[in-house]
Amino acid sequence: MTPTPEHLLIAPILLPLLAGALMLFYEDRRAKRVISLVAAGLLPIIAFALLDRAEAPSGGTEVRLYLLGDWPSPFAIVLVLDRLSALMLVVTSVLALPALVFAVAGWDRQGQHFHSLFQFLLMGLNGAFLTGDLFNLFVFFEVLLAASYGLMLHGSGPLRVRAGLHYIAINLAASLLFLIGVSLIYGVTGTLNMADLAVKAAALPEADRGLLRAGAAALGIAFLVKAAMWPLCFWLPITYMAAAPPVAAIFAIMSKVGVYAVLRVASLAFGAGAAHSAGLGAELLVAGGMATIAFGMFGVLASQGLGRLAGCSVLVSTGTFLAAIGMVLLGGGTPMLAGALYYMVSSSLALSALFLMADLIERNQGGVAAMLAVTAEAYGFGDEELDADEPTAELALPGTMTVLGLCFGACALLLAGLPPLSGFVGKFALLSGMLNPGGLGAHDATASPLALGFTALVIFSGLAALVALLRVGIQTFWVPSEEEVPKVLLIEIAPILALLAVTLAITVEAQPVMRYMQATAAALHRPEVYVEGVLGAPRVQDGEEAVEE
Repeated sequence: MTPTPEHLLIAPILLPLLAGALMLFYEDRRAKRVISLVAAGLLPIIAFALLDRAEAPSGGTEVRLYLLGDWPSPFAIVLVLDRLSALMLVVTSVLALPALVFAVAGWDRQGQHFHSLFQFLLMGLNGAFLTGDLFNLFVFFEVLLAASYGLMLHGSGPLRVRAGLHYIAINLAASLLFLIGVSLIYGVTGTLNMADLAVKAAALPEADRGLLRAGAAALGIAFLVKAAMWPLCFWLPITYMAAAPPVAAIFAIMSKVGVYAVLRVASLAFGAGAAHSAGLGAELLVAGGMATIAFGMFGVLASQGLGRLAGCSVLVSTGTFLAAIGMVLLGGGTPMLAGALYYMVSSSLALSALFLMADLIERNQGGVAAMLAVTAEAYGFGDEELDADEPTAELALPGTMTVLGLCFGACALLLAGLPPLSGFVGKFALLSGMLNPGGLGAHDATASPLALGFTALVIFSGLAALVALLRVGIQTFWVPSEEEVPKVLLIEIAPILALLAVTLAITVEAQPVMRYMQATAAALHRPEVYVEGVLGAPRVQDGEEAVEE
């Protein structure tokens, strides 16, 4: 049988690239909006199609590949689809469309190339999740970061510019470390293909292990800067708070890119159980993740504005995922990693909805908005008038505050991890997988002090989120105010409802979703399947020659 290239694999990269480039030739904002919305609308369809393909192994492997230029692996620039990368593509596409729809209500007017930058950001995110080698991971990191620099500064304003310069500086330093780490690893092993690296690193002489560990350490620091692990996290709350709401909403997935890179490299190129994995620092991941949870928890309690509260909640989410990965590397089982993946999806959706909601709640400049340090000037609105072609449909009074209150309550339940929504399901699955790796009916489980400390932090961080969000909710929805009810466009509230609907869907369908997460976690515990699938990938030309013979 002649092998055929999986052309759909490259679509999540090519589609936003072509859409972003095409919009550079247009001056008309409406044309840009149409192109951008069509591209963003197609991405979830493609992502779910790839998710379906990742569930159905082909040719005895559980990975699907795209060899650019039909070069043989490991020399080819290879795109690899497995369950983890397919999951991240789905999450990115589901977050991107509501954020873009929200921006169409008016935020995209603050910059000429907003839609092109947004599409280039999606290209970088999708490429980072699909690439199979470290150098192209660096390339896609730089693409998404370059686009994020422009989006971060979108709308101007002194606070946004100041936060944006800090964001750019810290990420440029991390990129330098990334490049140094990649150079050291290539100099020692002669390869950057992650599957080939898993083979060559295991057979590396002891004399060269020091340089390999140094390269891995440089990579790890770069990944953890982008994941905002404490003490490398001080740039994140102010950056996410100052960003425009639709930008902050898609940024909710960006810190997870660093966590994804840690998980991918740790489970594959420096897999657990190999002699060279001792220098990876699983204990550091656990300690750093727990410190990040604690820092984010205190930040949530101290936050006086909803935007900063949401930024600190990102730290709690990221720290929980990082600590869970470290626990898995120290011997945690598949159930714990499956619960962590479920929690990551749920928290990303809730945080994206909260960033969008913050703008709507604080628009009337009453209640908690009076305590917010970010002004309308920082958001870039000022006295600019709406264009004549802008949508004007608004929610009828008093339905605006009712809908916002219900959405805010749902976000509070999700971030606090209270039943019955997916936030509770994710935290319960994560903690039960750690404390009862043999299942809820097992009686031989013994919890270590580290596991108990992690459990306490997760519970207290949920309590902190509940207290902080209740405080904001009381100030906003319960305290009598003479301020006018904020004017909310239907096109602004619809993305928030859509994101919360997705969290409701994964709650109702928790069993099949969790089954997928367990299969993903099991695949990460079997890196040999990934390695064999990538290194044994047939070329199209080889298949054609075999047919001719």
